[in-house]
Amino acid sequence: MLTLFNTLSGRQEPFESIKPKHVRMYVCGVTVYDYCHIGHARSALVFDVLRRYLEYSGYQVDFVKNFTDVDDKIIKRANEQGVSCDTITNKYIEAYYEDMGKLGIGKPTEEPKATEHMADIIAMTETLINNGLAYTIDGDVYFQVDKYPAYGRLSKRKMEDLQAGARVDVDERKRHPMDFALWKSSKPGEPSWPSPWGAGRPGWHIECSAMSIKHLGETFDIHGGGMDLIFPHHENEIAQSCGATGKEFARYWVHNGFVQINQEKMSKSLGNFFTIREIFEKSKWSQDVTGEVLRYFLLSTHYHGPLDFSDQALQEAKNALDGIYDLFQRLDESEQRAVCDIELVSTINHTRMAYRQAMDDDFNTPKALAVIQNLRGNVNKLLERGVSTESRQQARSAFREFGKILGLFQLNKWQFSNKPVGLTGIEAVVSTGKLSPLQTEQIEKLIAERLEARKKKDFARADEIRKALAADGIIIEDKPDGTSRWKR
Repeated sequence: MLTLFNTLSGRQEPFESIKPKHVRMYVCGVTVYDYCHIGHARSALVFDVLRRYLEYSGYQVDFVKNFTDVDDKIIKRANEQGVSCDTITNKYIEAYYEDMGKLGIGKPTEEPKATEHMADIIAMTETLINNGLAYTIDGDVYFQVDKYPAYGRLSKRKMEDLQAGARVDVDERKRHPMDFALWKSSKPGEPSWPSPWGAGRPGWHIECSAMSIKHLGETFDIHGGGMDLIFPHHENEIAQSCGATGKEFARYWVHNGFVQINQEKMSKSLGNFFTIREIFEKSKWSQDVTGEVLRYFLLSTHYHGPLDFSDQALQEAKNALDGIYDLFQRLDESEQRAVCDIELVSTINHTRMAYRQAMDDDFNTPKALAVIQNLRGNVNKLLERGVSTESRQQARSAFREFGKILGLFQLNKWQFSNKPVGLTGIEAVVSTGKLSPLQTEQIEKLIAERLEARKKKDFARADEIRKALAADGIIIEDKPDGTSRWKR
């Protein structure tokens, strides 16, 4: 049985969905005012893989992840650049999709935007006022935390010890320092919407409550996000949602840990802050770091703990993947002898059980990766003794099965090892990463050019041609007499 660490209870619990084999999950998305950083990548990947594993386990998953597209930071960025808030949000939503595409992150079932749910936000705010849990001041509406006795149960904080947290405005008009805004009256130059309390815009916390309840119902299975959201954001979500409906909000609260850079907290002020696109484009990483390498690295540490981002860790992920893809090449090329077929089938079945046990144990991806690497070692040994074509295909299918959940091991050796390299006059290798088959005449022309480059000791050009052909699935074998032969 799948177990998850539930932040609400503070312990690991068996997972039971409200509806049999149907999971409803909401994850807090990004505020779209800047490019996504490595912390966003980790959160996106954790819940992408959790969704994949739930589906692998036979669940239907309704996965909702929002965009916060009205916020103080968005307004500030728009004013700095002299453009509309829509211009800012549209730019960074498009950038978000580009970054997530490189990481292989699947799209949620629904991706609501705060600006498209104003009626739901206003209705929930009115309900909280009518329930005696919120009050108005000069067009602003605040949630009154001391009217909700269970406040602090997610973060395990006591009311008397609480201090104002992130995005909690200091306002002497508030009845309690921890009261938080449900609705903010508009200021000149800010986007605004009409409401019973005057023109304004929602507070940050109410947006997620209104959107999640709209798309998943008043009580759903899993609410997720980074640990930085536990307080005050998720604490406030619970208070206002339960206060409005009188029901439990989400049953399981799942939070991923922070990202550190060389064992220091990631921070722009420390100069160790990296966006996802910087990691893919920065010269010291760009040759080795692909979406699959970054995924392997991010999954190599348990999602609940801190993750240390470093050059060494990225290289270790690359090396681990190299070992898997080297095995795939051996599976294609090794001698066909059915000596160890029965033993291989037994090894795969044992691995499948161990893999599921690891993933069922609070989604333990590092343990699951260790199980897969152990399978790699065993298969390599069996290949030395002899495995039939059919059994080698079974082994390859097993790696695909386990890897599909993690977003790994779906390529072949050459696709993984070689990035597209442009060649003058040849448009065979395309920037999309899809392989475009070369004609025999083109291949032989390039091989002849490579041989000529080697004769002239222009080894850089010769290697460039070899890599470009490899990216198109063409393997070159150099013969002792100085000539070369090739195969697809």
